[in-house]
Amino acid sequence: MPTYIHQLSEWPNFTWDSSAVAELLANTSRRQGRLIGRMESLGFPLREEAVLRTLTQDVLKSSEIEGEILDADQVRSSIARRLGLDIGALTPADRNVEGVVEMMLDATQNYDQPLTPDRLFGWHAALFPTGYSGMSKIIVGNWRDDRAGPMQVVSGPIGRERVHFEAVAAKQVPDATNAFLAWFNNEPAIDPVLAAAVSHLWFVTIHPFEDGNGRCARAIADMALARSEGTRQRFYSMSAQIRLERQAYYEMLERTQKGSLDITAWLVWFLGCLSRAFDGAEVTLAAVLRKAAFWDTHVAQVFNDRQRRIVNMLLDGFEGKLTSSTYAKITKVSQDTATRDLNDLVARGVLNKDPAGGRSTSYSLPERD
Repeated sequence: MPTYIHQLSEWPNFTWDSSAVAELLANTSRRQGRLIGRMESLGFPLREEAVLRTLTQDVLKSSEIEGEILDADQVRSSIARRLGLDIGALTPADRNVEGVVEMMLDATQNYDQPLTPDRLFGWHAALFPTGYSGMSKIIVGNWRDDRAGPMQVVSGPIGRERVHFEAVAAKQVPDATNAFLAWFNNEPAIDPVLAAAVSHLWFVTIHPFEDGNGRCARAIADMALARSEGTRQRFYSMSAQIRLERQAYYEMLERTQKGSLDITAWLVWFLGCLSRAFDGAEVTLAAVLRKAAFWDTHVAQVFNDRQRRIVNMLLDGFEGKLTSSTYAKITKVSQDTATRDLNDLVARGVLNKDPAGGRSTSYSLPERD
């Protein structure tokens, strides 16, 4: 008896209960339209800031889902440079950061272009510029093979591994992927938001590469969502929401892989996750408006480049504590210069000294009213 959906004779003819997803789909589409309309009503600079924040989160969180932590400054700078956005001093980005950014921007900025094997190979090569995944050399920019055995998604310590699912056999990957691409490129005769959910699942099931399949699948879903909206501007991050729900995400994928070709439960989960991603967009919008209001309030004050950079980092959600040592390291100045800059900002009410003093003194923005 088949264990996984790709082993079923009807594969890949997915089915679902339209009545079970209709109301959720309609609600999601309404929220999607309202969000896009609201964001596009913002002034151009605020809209650019919202897009930059969203794309940065998308790249960071899609990598985090796979356990890879990227440098947020590098990601933000790489995106800004590629989109021609002025954010002041840019942080040089590592090759792996540039690769993830390149893939995500290609998917969302060129959403109206066909998705081809060569394009997928380019994405994969960008994700693994050294030809290695961690310490392991992998096939890059081409389909995987089965030289190390079947492609299995596993977790747990060596000797007690748990197999979540086994992907399509390597010899079937080219044909299976080409069938998927033909469907994806020929404007599926279903709601485009549902197409994003189906394409994510379909690609993950094939698992055509040795590594990076999850990130590629999420990029493909983002590409389909951009198609559904007809815009290159991204105002919400599905990957950021999946990161928050990572355990449920993997559990749902595993359950779906071991079920039937009726993928109603997967679609319901995906649409719910997407709706919750819209809630995250509201947080992004609030942060963008707060940042704009801050600089409007302080428009008459003079900040040096170091101070402006640090304040912007705090407004963008700097993680951790800002101390004089941190300030000095980020801005590449001496401890004395960092202390003078910070004391100046405190004296003007731009920053507060946090309660703990002495060598552990840290600084933060004043609480909002």
